[in-house]
Amino acid sequence: MPDIAFLSATQLAAQIRERQIGCRELLDHILDRVERYNPSMNAIVVLDVERARTRADAADAALARGDVWGPLHGVPMTIKESYDVEGLPTTWGLPALADNRAERDSTVVRRMRDAGVVLFGKTNVPVLLADWQSYNPVYGSTGNPWDLSRTPGGSSGGSAAALAAGLTGIDAGSDIGASIRNPAHYCGVYGHKPTYGIVSPRGHATPGVLSQADISVVGPLARSAEDLETALDVMAGADGLDSECWRLSLPKETRTQPREFRAAVMLTDPNCAQDDALTTKLQETVDALARIGVSVSDTALPAIDTMESHRLYIHLLRAATSARMPDADYAEQLSFAESAEADDFGYLPMVARAVTQPHRDWLRAHERRTHLREAWARYFQEWDVLLCPTAASTAFPHQQDGQRHERTILINGRPQPTVDQLFWAGLSSVVYLPSTVAPVGLAKDGLPCGLQIIAGHGRDKTALAFARMIERELGGFVPPAGYD
Repeated sequence: MPDIAFLSATQLAAQIRERQIGCRELLDHILDRVERYNPSMNAIVVLDVERARTRADAADAALARGDVWGPLHGVPMTIKESYDVEGLPTTWGLPALADNRAERDSTVVRRMRDAGVVLFGKTNVPVLLADWQSYNPVYGSTGNPWDLSRTPGGSSGGSAAALAAGLTGIDAGSDIGASIRNPAHYCGVYGHKPTYGIVSPRGHATPGVLSQADISVVGPLARSAEDLETALDVMAGADGLDSECWRLSLPKETRTQPREFRAAVMLTDPNCAQDDALTTKLQETVDALARIGVSVSDTALPAIDTMESHRLYIHLLRAATSARMPDADYAEQLSFAESAEADDFGYLPMVARAVTQPHRDWLRAHERRTHLREAWARYFQEWDVLLCPTAASTAFPHQQDGQRHERTILINGRPQPTVDQLFWAGLSSVVYLPSTVAPVGLAKDGLPCGLQIIAGHGRDKTALAFARMIERELGGFVPPAGYD
């Protein structure tokens, strides 16, 4: 029998409600697994054991009285280190913030607690959440449970690794450059990047920052598509000043059967070299979907210029992330931008121009994005989802020397810039669309693959319903070997 730790969060919650396992019993079982498996993987970097045990005992007592706190009553949870949890450190991997302890819970933490979870720890991240690996000078490096010599992804890499290894019941991450989607793909779990603005990021920021960054969102990671939807329903909704004037009502999705869905497919693009082994596995999944009745097209693509879309994404992405840039680095970028040719669209010149652009240029870029959003809206009037990769390959070996833009990964045996993979991150991010990543099996190298499911604006439930259909019809999460 598989370890109970690999059940989905909703299955765990059901077993608790049915008195098949106690909240404290389940927490202690998970903590035993953490003690056994986490030292070699380093996915969970902060533990809050005593408060968690007190909470689990209270959850058991409440259940004995017939009081169910919510849909995730008693489920053990970890969360990305960058979220504020009252009394715990929030460092974003920066030594300068090693002593920074949160005074209150972030909105997501508060809402997940209200849903019943027992939060017991925090998971590893890269410095300032700025890598598709998860290592930093405060907590060290995290390995992928499928192969510890490889990255679990980033920036929510510790979250995905902990889920895959059965060290937590559910988790939450953030995503501006596939930081939920990429780790889900690399570790073989589920992740959902919500429509921009529907989940409050309050309490997911460096000290003193209250405003939401452009493009950036927060959302759930889990071991099932149902878990993602349950968590999204808990997390989403107006918060703070917004709660005075608006209420969220996401369109429901009633379709469940393959024949009811229309899926367009885009598995390659000239902007990003794609590994054949990954493409083959994703194509096998698409072929299987067609066989069971999904209406599939590999020619029905949105009426957009993907190169222009990608350049616009880099322009707006690096404008957003420039807020954290030290003044000395900004001065260097300004000098570089002034010396670069205007028609040089290499990654570094694009970043330099984005970081130092006048606000007038940003407004023009935002206007171009708005036109792009309208094009996508017209597209999703005809198609329910667009299926595409999450990254260029399966999880790559750790490479922590130099700067991210200097590194390469092997694609079909040839070195390619790691930053090229941002194409698949930006396709939905630049236009604020929801994306779900669902595991669809193993590539030829024995590593997991995730299929990215993009849906229309506010149609999070459609992407999630499609992921649930894939899970039911073709299979879903499979644990890595060695963690039973």
